Amino acid sequence: MAATSTPTWTTPRDVAARLRKRWERGEFLSQLADGTDFDPLAIPLRGPKAGDITQHYDDVLAWATSWAPDKHRHLRIEYRKLGGRLAGVNNAPARAWIDHRDDLFQLLGVTNTVTRYTSLLAAARESLPPLAAWMAEHPMKVVQRDADWPRLQATVRWITDYRGPAVYLRQLDVPGVDTKFIEHHRAILTTLLEHCLPEDRINSEVVRTDFAARFRFLRKPVYLRFRLLDGASVAGFRELTVRADEFTAPPPGITTVYVVENETTYLAFPDQPHSMVIHGGGYAVTQLAALSWLHGTRLVYWGDLDTHGFAILDRLRRAFPHTRSILMNRNVLLEHRGQWVKEDTPTHQHLGTLSPDEADAYDILVYGEFGSKVRLEQERVRFHLLEEALNELR
Repeated sequence: MAATSTPTWTTPRDVAARLRKRWERGEFLSQLADGTDFDPLAIPLRGPKAGDITQHYDDVLAWATSWAPDKHRHLRIEYRKLGGRLAGVNNAPARAWIDHRDDLFQLLGVTNTVTRYTSLLAAARESLPPLAAWMAEHPMKVVQRDADWPRLQATVRWITDYRGPAVYLRQLDVPGVDTKFIEHHRAILTTLLEHCLPEDRINSEVVRTDFAARFRFLRKPVYLRFRLLDGASVAGFRELTVRADEFTAPPPGITTVYVVENETTYLAFPDQPHSMVIHGGGYAVTQLAALSWLHGTRLVYWGDLDTHGFAILDRLRRAFPHTRSILMNRNVLLEHRGQWVKEDTPTHQHLGTLSPDEADAYDILVYGEFGSKVRLEQERVRFHLLEEALNELR
């Protein structure tokens, strides 16, 4: 004899779960925020059929008992007639009704959350109406951050109201808010400010992840470190670190600029007439783009012989097409087989500015002609090769 399957009828837990999903979508809070009148909710109950009374009597009785009105003080149960000649006519639960909004919130156990949300919304409507409009459209995003919301709102209002000269984020004067708070909540603050600020207060050309620049705060200055290589000095110094935005002209007599990546190589770079060397620092070489006077110099780059070294060269050359490279070719790579290491995360991007020799070395690295993830760091190249390369440039 085949086993009888267990009936799958709607349980009180099923109803609560269905309502919970609508709550999590923000539907109920949005209606509350908009002032929409509450329409009673009816949830159909999938229950037993007439034949189940004789076949599953105990299950039917247990199911009906689970819907007893005294067990669900926030629900109104609607009944239907069930049964017939064999089992008699019985009243069976057919729908669960929620007649009032308060009953819904108490059923879901969110009354305190609703009270908190409405309080935050009322405060925003009084002090920052554009923010309140956003809160009404995205209530669950507010609920998820209710503990931090007063500080988030105060931050948005401070930035919105501020009309003075540009300042650093550190100067934002809101109780309980520091730069770490802003960084931690950068994504939501960006969204809120984009909604509340006029277009002219937002630098739309800056990526959204650059909070300071996007909302026109001052950014940490870019510094460049350089050494003079011909025995000359500036105010008695042969090596200086200066702000890039103030580096508006080359030191007197400089006609050649070398850019290298490794700090020790930078410090040991040989003396050269009318020359200086800049410590590039990886992709930080893009900061050199602000030095328009480099267009009038001989610009020479030497980086690591790995995929990112060529990517940095390509980026520098896009700003300064006349950039030359040294020691970034197949021969240098093969002469140092015993010095190769692994490149952790190679890049495979198209580099359109490379010369034929540079592109040949780059392809070797990208396609693994001599092994996977080959890398020759700048500091591993024999120093006499640098001296020879510099002599060839003279």
